[in-house]
Order: sequence, then C-alpha cells, then structure tokens
Amino acid sequence: MTSAAETTRASRPALDARHSAWTTPLLLWLASRVVSTALLATVYVVATANGWTFASYRRDPSFFTFSGSWDASFYRIIAEHGYPTTLPLDDAGHVAPNAWAFLPVFPALVRAVMPLTGGSFWVAGVLVSALAGAGTCVLLYRLVLAVGCSHRARWATALFAFAPTGFLLQVAYAESTFLLLLFGALLALVRRRYWLVAPLGLVAAFTKPGVLALAVALAVHLVVRWVQERRALPVRDAVAIVVSGLVVAAAGLAWPVIASAVTGRPNAYLDTELSWWVGFVGRQHFAPLTPWFTMAGTWLGPLGVVLVVAVLAGAVWFWWRRDVRALGVDVWAFTASYGLYLVAVFLPQQSLPRLLMPMAPLLGSDVFVRTRRRAVTWLVVGVCLQPVAIVLLWFLGYP
Repeated sequence: MTSAAETTRASRPALDARHSAWTTPLLLWLASRVVSTALLATVYVVATANGWTFASYRRDPSFFTFSGSWDASFYRIIAEHGYPTTLPLDDAGHVAPNAWAFLPVFPALVRAVMPLTGGSFWVAGVLVSALAGAGTCVLLYRLVLAVGCSHRARWATALFAFAPTGFLLQVAYAESTFLLLLFGALLALVRRRYWLVAPLGLVAAFTKPGVLALAVALAVHLVVRWVQERRALPVRDAVAIVVSGLVVAAAGLAWPVIASAVTGRPNAYLDTELSWWVGFVGRQHFAPLTPWFTMAGTWLGPLGVVLVVAVLAGAVWFWWRRDVRALGVDVWAFTASYGLYLVAVFLPQQSLPRLLMPMAPLLGSDVFVRTRRRAVTWLVVGVCLQPVAIVLLWFLGYP
C-alpha cells in the first residue's frame, strides 16, 4: 500500500516540471529585459546628449518615444486614427508608404491599454510589447521542451531573449505579440490541440504577415499522420486539421482583400508594400521568388545572384540536418515554409533580422545548443551584438 509520503514524493517531479515551465522562461525574460533596457537606455542617453535624430515622432523625445522609433509611428496612426480610406500618392501618382502595410491587432491592443497610461501610445506600446515578450518566452520554452528536452528549451529561450534582436521584445512593434500567438499555435499543433490552432492563427494573421507558413505546417502534419497511422487517422482529427488549416490560410490571405475593399483601389496592399522597395531597387513589379535576386542583382550584380544561390543552398543543407529534423515535423515544416515565404515575397534589407524571429524554435537544434560551451558562446555573441544592432537599426536603417 502506497503511503501519503510516497505519493507526495512521486508527484513532486511533475509539480517541479510544471513550475519550471513557468519560472525558467520568465526569469530568462526578466534577465534579458534588464540587459536590453540598459542597452537601450545607454544609447538613448548618448543620442540625446549628442542631438542624434532617432524617432519618427520627435515632439516628445523621451525614452518611450525612443522605444517607438520608425515603424511604430504607423502603429500610432492606426491606434489613434485608424486606416486611411484614400491611399496617399507621390508626385508621379504611385502609392506612397502608408498605414495599410501594418496589421491591426497590435495597435488595437495598445489603444485598449492607452487609458491606463494617460493616453500615451508610446508607454502603452512598450507595455504591451514587453508583456507579450514574457508570454512569448514561456511558449517558446514549452514548445522546444515538447519537441526536445529541458536543456534545449532553456538554452533556446535564452538565445532568443538575449539575441541581437532581443530589444525588439520591448519596443512598440508588433513582433512580440505576433510571436506570442504564433508560438502558441505551434505548441497547440505539436500537442494536437487542433481547434486551438485556428483562433490563434486567425488573430496572428491580423498581427503580422507570415501565418500562411502555419497553414502549410498543418497540411504537412495531416499528411504525415495519415501515412504514419496507415490511414487510420480519426475523422474528428482530420476535420479539425483541415478546418484549422483553411481558417488560417483564409485569414492569411484576407488583408489585401480588406485593403482593396476599404480604399477602392485594386492591389492597394501590394502597391503599399512595393512603395517601401523604391529606395532600394527602384520601382518594381512584384513576381514571387524574385525579390532576393532583384535586391542582390541591383547592389552586387552577378555576384549578388551567386550569393543568393549560395545562401539558399546553405538553407537547404541546414534544414536537412538530422538535428534540425529531430525537432519534429511540425517545427520543421513551419520554419522551412516560413523561410520559403520570406524568399518568395520579401525584399531582404535591414528588416530581415526581425523577420527571422519566428524561426526561434530552431535555436533548440545542435547547431546552437549541442554542448554547454557552444550555447554559452552563442549567448555571448548575441549579447555583444545587441548594442550593435540597436545602433545600426535605430540610427542607420530603421528595422
């Protein structure tokens, strides 16, 4: 007969594991915020002392407006005024950069919090981003733990939080909100809670672009289960996967349709996105799978095209590594699909580092955390590069 003491001892490891799944990532998030805040504050003090221009919103040069530089100004416009019904045009009649390039969930959340911060978008934006960043670290830890082990989960979360782009988890950008929803959806997929994937993916689709990769991951998951279970896949699971995939895919394609419907201009969203390309490659017509070659060819000529081919070949080699595939078909399919999405539609420039953040589950692979020494090395590199990234992205080229 089992005694009460033995029962307590048996249940203690499970309780400790559940406790660690919260405390470990939150402590890592807190420590990383100390580092990122100190770095941001130092650069802010140096910038104000030397009169450096740093924010799109310059009437109140505070630490919070500094934390809301560049694209955050568009989120402020959306939060305070909504989207324009008429697209702005340049002198040649082309669509100029405008708020339709940015999705509504993050500014809506900030608007809801603004009454608590005295009506300040900048303070509310930092608060929402930082809290979402905490949740993101928790979900990333649990996601890597679900497909790996506590060692990989701990180090992957640390490398993510202390990465060169780690400061973006507390500035008035949509990154941390999007990652919170995305990692939550991926974790639900790994745990086969398919009906939870749909609402999380739906909201994520209106936070930042990129959720079509989640729909692809659902499709791959369905095929793999069908094959592995010798066509004995329960109907209820198949229905849940298909419905969730269709919901996520439809949501991922909806924003261009909404932009055109509201503005009355066909291709309103595409023309808006292309307006950001002009300063890099001139006026272009969009064709899938060409932006990286267009950018490289414009700046480096034939050598640039060779460089892109080499990068793509390196990416294929990376995703085919056994330790990367060992993270599971769901993580593998999503990250590979998301990488293909970036190559298919994105013009690679200074925003690329933050757009790579959804691939953070890959930090649990042997490339980064096989040994403690390797993980510590990557951690030191990330911390050392973060102030460099702040200076480069905040002053020389907005992210």
